[in-house]
Amino acid sequence: MTSTYQRPDRTCRSAALFDKARTLIPGGVNSTARATWSGWDPYPLFVDHGTGSRVTDVDGNEYIDYLLGLGPMLLGHRPPAVTQAVVDFIEQRGTVFALPCAEEISLAEKITAAVPSLERVRLCNTGTEAVLYAVRLARAFTGRPKLVRFEGMYHGFSDGVYWSKHPSLATAGDDKAPVAVPQGPGMPQGVGDSLIILPWNDVDALRDTLEREGSRIAAVLSEPIMCNTGCILPEPGYLEAMRDLTRKHGVLMILDEVITGFRIGLGGAQGHYGVTPDLSVFAKGLGGGFPVAAMGGRSDIMALVETGTVSIAGTYNANGIAVSAANATLDELARPGMYERLYAVSDRLREGLARLVHDLRVPAHVVGLGPVFQLWFSEHPIRSYRDAVRHADHAAFRLWWEGMLERGVLFHPGAYENLFVSFAHTEDDVDRTLDAARSTLTAMLVA
Repeated sequence: MTSTYQRPDRTCRSAALFDKARTLIPGGVNSTARATWSGWDPYPLFVDHGTGSRVTDVDGNEYIDYLLGLGPMLLGHRPPAVTQAVVDFIEQRGTVFALPCAEEISLAEKITAAVPSLERVRLCNTGTEAVLYAVRLARAFTGRPKLVRFEGMYHGFSDGVYWSKHPSLATAGDDKAPVAVPQGPGMPQGVGDSLIILPWNDVDALRDTLEREGSRIAAVLSEPIMCNTGCILPEPGYLEAMRDLTRKHGVLMILDEVITGFRIGLGGAQGHYGVTPDLSVFAKGLGGGFPVAAMGGRSDIMALVETGTVSIAGTYNANGIAVSAANATLDELARPGMYERLYAVSDRLREGLARLVHDLRVPAHVVGLGPVFQLWFSEHPIRSYRDAVRHADHAAFRLWWEGMLERGVLFHPGAYENLFVSFAHTEDDVDRTLDAARSTLTAMLVA
């Protein structure tokens, strides 16, 4: 980490606001992802406004935005149709009633039509809540106590799963048999005993675990693409093997599509890869920038919710703002040709970066699918969390991030995050970004 930006005079107001915020807000921010220890060193940029594919900070600097609120701004900032739908609902109807509205049914119809594995669906407020309920349902349905999750993934901050996200390898156990490591202090000690931590993209490790302990495992919880340690794609056949193995042992397969859902395609990453999980979780791409999440799956599992055997509760669940935003978002995403245009722009950027890395002989490679990817500074392929720990060059990524920021391109300063492309990005945005990338990478090579 550096102690300053390349030109701190460009962000004086952000620095002053951060100093003030630290006197009132622990760490000066309201989420770890914005903190100095997550890469926003020596202070995060304070945003004034966002429009389409751009954000402008309080110092008046405009950036082409690939941070996109860490993913929710799939349609870009302030998408007109979604914004108007929310304004109309608030002005004409209200916000929270603790009673259902007819629009909830319309939304459920749209979600289940888009994602065939969701035979029944319930709304939540955040991905963390949705994962918590999916895991609870899996345990209740199977009567089994254990959960398999993968090292390097993040499934929200609830005590039951906030383990082994980015553990130190000194305490994380053997490569083939990782141990559960709490993300930090304050976690109940016994929770780790209910978790089986595995390396991702290792079919043999999953097969051996299910053969050995399958009768005690309720579910395997996984992202379809590892998006919380940069971007690591599933190797060919891996998700299919996960589906076959879980089905063989009566273990539920839960796909966490908080990031990939509605981003990779209208049917999520599961639609792209042709895999049908038992339960799924969606959030960021669902609401067009408003907080809303959903979880659902097989009717026989969701029947436990229908009877009240497993409670899924929340005062703000299916509130008017969330439902109107999600309905409008899905209407936009379902318009003909939307994803074809998104992929054309995204591929132009991702493939253009890959060509630059190759032509300039930078020890790096671009990994991703459609509108989510990462540039890994590494001479070795990254196929798991431990590969990232051992081979990713974070110092080089910091220089890359600083250089791009100076040239008007914004994304997260951490290599374990992603670059996101929205429906609002244009070919001109991509060309400007590639020009900035060429200048930044060239400067890095001669430094």
